[in-house]
Amino acid sequence: MRILLTNDDGIHAPGIIAVWRTLIEIGDVWMVAPERPRSAAGHAITLHKPLRITDVTVGGEIKGFACSGTPSDCVTLAFDVLLEGRCDLVVSGINAGPNLGWDLTYSGTVAAAMEGAILNLPSMAISVTLEGGSESFDFGPAARFAAVCAQRLARAKLPPHTLLNINVPAVDGSEIKGVEITHQGKREYIDRIDARTDPTGRAYYWLGGSIREVTPDPGSDVHAILANRISVTPVHLDMTAYALLDTLKEWKL
Repeated sequence: MRILLTNDDGIHAPGIIAVWRTLIEIGDVWMVAPERPRSAAGHAITLHKPLRITDVTVGGEIKGFACSGTPSDCVTLAFDVLLEGRCDLVVSGINAGPNLGWDLTYSGTVAAAMEGAILNLPSMAISVTLEGGSESFDFGPAARFAAVCAQRLARAKLPPHTLLNINVPAVDGSEIKGVEITHQGKREYIDRIDARTDPTGRAYYWLGGSIREVTPDPGSDVHAILANRISVTPVHLDMTAYALLDTLKEWKL
Protein backbone atom coordinates (compact mmCIF):
# COMPACT_ATOMS: atom_id res chain seq x y z
CA MET A 1 0.00 0.00 0.00
CA ARG A 2 1.38 3.38 -1.05
CA ILE A 3 0.54 6.06 1.51
CA LEU A 4 0.91 9.81 1.05
CA LEU A 5 1.46 11.43 4.46
CA THR A 6 1.13 15.19 4.94
CA ASN A 7 0.04 17.78 7.52
CA ASP A 8 -0.30 21.52 8.13
CA ASP A 9 2.04 21.80 11.15
CA GLY A 10 5.15 21.44 8.99
CA ILE A 11 7.33 18.51 8.06
CA HIS A 12 9.33 18.57 11.30
CA ALA A 13 6.27 18.52 13.59
CA PRO A 14 6.23 15.70 16.17
CA GLY A 15 2.76 14.56 15.15
CA ILE A 16 3.70 13.64 11.59
CA ILE A 17 6.82 11.83 12.80
CA ALA A 18 4.76 9.79 15.28
CA VAL A 19 2.23 8.67 12.69
CA TRP A 20 4.97 7.86 10.16
CA ARG A 21 6.36 5.33 12.65
CA THR A 22 3.08 3.40 12.72
CA LEU A 23 2.17 3.75 9.05
CA ILE A 24 5.56 2.47 7.91
CA GLU A 25 4.59 -0.89 9.40
CA ILE A 26 1.66 -1.25 7.01
CA GLY A 27 2.82 0.40 3.79
CA ASP A 28 5.23 2.43 1.70
CA VAL A 29 4.97 5.91 3.22
CA TRP A 30 5.82 9.08 1.31
CA MET A 31 6.05 12.08 3.63
CA VAL A 32 5.39 15.31 1.75
CA ALA A 33 4.55 18.26 3.99
CA PRO A 34 4.91 22.04 4.19
CA GLU A 35 8.41 23.31 4.89
CA ARG A 36 7.00 25.47 7.70
CA PRO A 37 3.79 25.54 9.79
CA ARG A 38 0.72 26.34 7.70
CA SER A 39 -2.02 25.96 10.31
CA ALA A 40 -5.43 27.39 9.41
CA ALA A 41 -4.42 27.63 5.74
CA GLY A 42 -7.75 26.13 4.76
CA HIS A 43 -7.96 24.82 1.21
CA ALA A 44 -5.65 27.47 -0.21
CA ILE A 45 -3.55 26.63 -3.26
CA THR A 46 -0.59 28.56 -4.62
CA LEU A 47 -1.10 30.17 -8.03
CA HIS A 48 0.92 33.38 -7.83
CA LYS A 49 4.43 31.98 -7.46
CA PRO A 50 6.39 28.80 -8.23
CA LEU A 51 6.45 25.86 -5.85
CA ARG A 52 9.52 23.90 -4.82
CA ILE A 53 10.05 20.45 -3.34
CA THR A 54 13.21 19.79 -1.30
CA ASP A 55 14.57 16.47 -0.01
CA VAL A 56 14.90 16.57 3.78
CA THR A 57 15.74 14.22 6.62
CA VAL A 58 13.15 14.29 9.40
CA GLY A 59 13.82 13.17 12.95
CA GLY A 60 17.34 12.16 12.01
CA GLU A 61 16.22 9.12 10.01
CA ILE A 62 13.11 9.70 7.88
CA LYS A 63 13.38 10.65 4.23
CA GLY A 64 10.79 13.29 3.43
CA PHE A 65 9.98 16.06 1.00
CA ALA A 66 9.40 19.63 2.15
CA CYS A 67 7.07 21.69 -0.02
CA SER A 68 7.12 25.48 -0.16
CA GLY A 69 3.33 25.61 -0.54
CA THR A 70 0.17 24.83 1.39
CA PRO A 71 -1.08 21.44 2.60
CA SER A 72 -3.31 21.19 -0.49
CA ASP A 73 -0.30 21.98 -2.69
CA CYS A 74 1.59 19.16 -1.00
CA VAL A 75 -1.05 16.60 -1.99
CA THR A 76 -1.29 17.84 -5.57
CA LEU A 77 2.47 17.91 -6.14
CA ALA A 78 3.06 14.61 -4.38
CA PHE A 79 0.39 12.82 -6.40
CA ASP A 80 1.24 14.28 -9.80
CA VAL A 81 5.02 14.66 -9.53
CA LEU A 82 6.55 12.40 -6.88
CA LEU A 83 4.11 9.49 -6.93
CA GLU A 84 3.28 9.84 -10.64
CA GLY A 85 -0.39 9.18 -9.96
CA ARG A 86 0.17 5.97 -8.02
CA CYS A 87 -1.25 6.36 -4.51
CA ASP A 88 -3.57 4.19 -2.42
CA LEU A 89 -4.26 6.40 0.58
CA VAL A 90 -3.85 9.97 1.85
CA VAL A 91 -3.27 10.56 5.57
CA SER A 92 -3.10 14.12 6.92
CA GLY A 93 -1.84 14.72 10.47
CA ILE A 94 -1.39 14.17 13.27
CA ASN A 95 -2.45 17.76 13.87
CA ALA A 96 -1.56 19.30 17.24
CA GLY A 97 -4.95 20.84 17.95
CA PRO A 98 -8.62 20.04 17.38
CA ASN A 99 -10.38 20.10 14.04
CA LEU A 100 -13.95 19.94 15.26
CA GLY A 101 -17.23 21.39 14.07
CA TRP A 102 -16.94 24.45 11.87
CA ASP A 103 -13.15 24.50 12.27
CA LEU A 104 -13.09 22.19 9.25
CA THR A 105 -13.47 25.26 7.05
CA TYR A 106 -10.20 26.72 8.37
CA SER A 107 -8.15 23.57 8.78
CA GLY A 108 -5.18 22.92 6.52
CA THR A 109 -5.06 19.39 7.91
CA VAL A 110 -8.60 18.60 6.76
CA ALA A 111 -8.07 20.50 3.49
CA ALA A 112 -5.18 18.21 2.59
CA ALA A 113 -7.45 15.19 3.05
CA MET A 114 -10.10 17.01 0.98
CA GLU A 115 -7.55 17.39 -1.81
CA GLY A 116 -7.07 13.64 -1.63
CA ALA A 117 -10.84 13.17 -1.85
CA ILE A 118 -10.95 15.46 -4.90
CA LEU A 119 -8.46 13.06 -6.49
CA ASN A 120 -10.88 10.29 -5.45
CA LEU A 121 -8.29 8.69 -3.16
CA PRO A 122 -9.25 7.18 0.21
CA SER A 123 -8.37 10.02 2.57
CA MET A 124 -8.37 10.80 6.28
CA ALA A 125 -7.39 13.68 8.54
CA ILE A 126 -6.43 13.02 12.16
CA SER A 127 -5.98 15.54 14.95
CA VAL A 128 -5.35 15.51 18.68
CA THR A 129 -7.38 18.04 20.66
CA LEU A 130 -4.21 19.44 22.17
CA GLU A 131 -4.04 22.99 23.47
CA GLY A 132 -0.60 24.56 23.90
CA GLY A 133 2.79 23.03 23.15
CA SER A 134 3.18 19.63 21.50
CA GLU A 135 6.87 18.90 21.86
CA SER A 136 6.56 16.61 24.88
CA PHE A 137 3.10 15.21 24.11
CA ASP A 138 2.71 11.48 23.45
CA PHE A 139 1.09 11.11 20.03
CA GLY A 140 1.39 7.31 20.30
CA PRO A 141 -2.29 6.44 20.91
CA ALA A 142 -3.45 8.66 18.06
CA ALA A 143 -0.73 7.29 15.76
CA ARG A 144 -1.73 3.70 16.49
CA PHE A 145 -5.39 4.50 15.86
CA ALA A 146 -4.44 6.21 12.59
CA ALA A 147 -2.75 3.01 11.41
CA VAL A 148 -5.84 0.94 12.25
CA CYS A 149 -8.10 3.37 10.37
CA ALA A 150 -5.71 3.49 7.43
CA GLN A 151 -5.91 -0.28 7.00
CA ARG A 152 -9.71 -0.28 7.21
CA LEU A 153 -10.03 2.71 4.89
CA ALA A 154 -7.82 1.08 2.27
CA ARG A 155 -9.99 -2.05 2.30
CA ALA A 156 -13.47 -0.53 2.63
CA LYS A 157 -14.26 1.84 -0.22
CA LEU A 158 -15.94 5.07 0.83
CA PRO A 159 -18.35 6.80 -1.56
CA PRO A 160 -16.54 8.93 -4.15
CA HIS A 161 -15.02 12.20 -2.92
CA THR A 162 -15.56 11.40 0.76
CA LEU A 163 -13.07 11.49 3.64
CA LEU A 164 -12.84 10.74 7.34
CA ASN A 165 -12.15 13.47 9.89
CA ILE A 166 -10.79 11.97 13.11
CA ASN A 167 -10.22 13.73 16.43
CA VAL A 168 -8.50 12.08 19.39
CA PRO A 169 -8.83 13.47 22.92
CA ALA A 170 -5.55 14.81 24.33
CA VAL A 171 -5.44 12.40 27.28
CA ASP A 172 -3.44 9.35 28.23
CA GLY A 173 -4.37 6.31 26.16
CA SER A 174 -5.83 4.59 29.22
CA GLU A 175 -8.33 7.46 29.61
CA ILE A 176 -9.78 7.23 26.10
CA LYS A 177 -13.31 5.84 26.40
CA GLY A 178 -13.75 4.25 23.00
CA VAL A 179 -14.63 5.42 19.52
CA GLU A 180 -17.78 7.19 18.36
CA ILE A 181 -19.03 7.69 14.81
CA THR A 182 -20.16 11.31 14.81
CA HIS A 183 -21.65 14.15 12.84
CA GLN A 184 -20.04 17.57 12.53
CA GLY A 185 -20.89 19.73 15.52
CA LYS A 186 -20.72 23.46 16.13
CA ARG A 187 -17.66 25.30 17.38
CA GLU A 188 -18.01 29.06 17.69
CA TYR A 189 -15.46 31.63 18.86
CA ILE A 190 -16.03 34.78 20.88
CA ASP A 191 -13.72 37.76 21.45
CA ARG A 192 -12.17 36.98 18.07
CA ILE A 193 -10.29 40.25 17.63
CA ASP A 194 -7.50 41.46 19.93
CA ALA A 195 -6.90 45.08 18.90
CA ARG A 196 -3.56 46.66 19.85
CA THR A 197 -1.50 49.73 19.01
CA ASP A 198 2.12 49.71 17.86
CA PRO A 199 4.75 52.23 19.09
CA THR A 200 3.92 54.58 16.21
CA GLY A 201 0.25 54.73 17.17
CA ARG A 202 -1.02 52.55 14.34
CA ALA A 203 -3.61 49.87 15.10
CA TYR A 204 -2.91 46.20 14.52
CA TYR A 205 -4.90 43.07 15.27
CA TRP A 206 -4.46 39.48 16.43
CA LEU A 207 -7.11 36.96 15.39
CA GLY A 208 -7.90 34.32 17.99
CA GLY A 209 -10.68 34.18 20.54
CA SER A 210 -12.04 31.66 22.97
CA ILE A 211 -14.57 28.89 22.45
CA ARG A 212 -18.18 29.75 23.21
CA GLU A 213 -19.68 27.38 25.77
CA VAL A 214 -21.33 24.64 23.73
CA THR A 215 -24.89 23.40 23.97
CA PRO A 216 -24.83 19.60 24.40
CA ASP A 217 -25.19 17.95 20.98
CA PRO A 218 -25.07 14.17 21.48
CA GLY A 219 -23.65 12.38 18.48
CA SER A 220 -21.44 15.29 17.41
CA ASP A 221 -17.66 15.34 17.19
CA VAL A 222 -17.50 18.10 19.82
CA HIS A 223 -19.62 16.09 22.27
CA ALA A 224 -17.55 12.92 21.77
CA ILE A 225 -14.30 14.71 22.57
CA LEU A 226 -15.79 16.22 25.74
CA ALA A 227 -16.55 12.64 26.81
CA ASN A 228 -12.95 11.53 26.05
CA ARG A 229 -14.01 9.45 23.06
CA ILE A 230 -12.33 9.41 19.65
CA SER A 231 -14.63 10.95 17.05
CA VAL A 232 -14.74 9.67 13.47
CA THR A 233 -16.78 11.89 11.17
CA PRO A 234 -17.48 11.12 7.50
CA VAL A 235 -17.23 14.28 5.39
CA HIS A 236 -18.16 14.78 1.74
CA LEU A 237 -17.30 17.59 -0.63
CA ASP A 238 -20.84 18.36 -1.80
CA MET A 239 -21.84 21.41 0.27
CA THR A 240 -25.23 21.90 -1.40
CA ALA A 241 -28.08 22.74 1.00
CA TYR A 242 -30.52 20.36 -0.67
CA ALA A 243 -33.39 21.30 1.66
CA LEU A 244 -33.37 24.80 0.15
CA LEU A 245 -33.50 23.83 -3.52
CA ASP A 246 -37.29 23.82 -3.78
CA THR A 247 -37.59 27.00 -1.70
CA LEU A 248 -35.21 28.88 -3.98
CA LYS A 249 -37.07 27.67 -7.05
CA GLU A 250 -40.18 29.32 -5.61
CA TRP A 251 -38.35 32.67 -5.62
CA LYS A 252 -38.59 32.59 -9.44
CA LEU A 253 -35.25 34.31 -9.77
